[in-house]
Amino acid sequence: MRPRADWRAGSPLASVGFAFGLLLLLSTTRPGAFAAEAANTLSDQEKKDGWQLLFDGRTLAGWHSYHKQSYPTNGWDVQAGWLHCLGTTGGDLFSDHSFDHFELKWEWRQVRGGNSGVKYFVNEAGNDPRGHEYQMIDDAANEDAKLAQGKRVTASFYDVLAPLEGHVRPAGETNQGRVLVRGNHVEHWLNGAKVLEYECDSDALKAAIAQSKFKNTSGFASVRNAPLLLQDHHSEVWFRNLKIRVLAE
Repeated sequence: MRPRADWRAGSPLASVGFAFGLLLLLSTTRPGAFAAEAANTLSDQEKKDGWQLLFDGRTLAGWHSYHKQSYPTNGWDVQAGWLHCLGTTGGDLFSDHSFDHFELKWEWRQVRGGNSGVKYFVNEAGNDPRGHEYQMIDDAANEDAKLAQGKRVTASFYDVLAPLEGHVRPAGETNQGRVLVRGNHVEHWLNGAKVLEYECDSDALKAAIAQSKFKNTSGFASVRNAPLLLQDHHSEVWFRNLKIRVLAE
């Protein structure tokens, strides 16, 4: 006769059985509890769809300081998988690669009263790295967000176009941003909602720029195939899951 397994209380098999039962219970009562993907990694589907990481979760590789080939030695660090801007003396970060038609997504959080942004179409060759900016700001506590008739709140095209409001999460919580550029068409997304879209060659955009602080910035509306910029605006901000895929025009 085959000996029976020993499931008595306190036996090794009983401990294994309890652990397995607990794991099964948690995995069925909390959907996705053990399926969460690690930060700063690509899923198999993302790889298939052409996504690339812009931040490896450990270093500043792939980024550099303004008019330099290396990244800053102070002002930025990595904390528990977050690319952290200390808001001190680091300066902006520029991607080593330039992009024209692309889809960019990322997560961020910032301190109360914080202000930062992600820029694209940036003229790095000039003396002032201006570009189209996806604004990231504490809408509730930063006074700048109350200026320019809604054109400086989170997910706006900073100082140019206002987004649909009501989708931002408060300072300290994690937000998800997304920028889509295909041909002349641009979209800003915030926490899964499309909040702004515009056409780069439209009369409407030209008129909006003419009413903005960039009205005298040469070539502001025409720069393409340019690096991305993570802004150091003298306040703490954290980035992670920075991912991009190049799109056909």
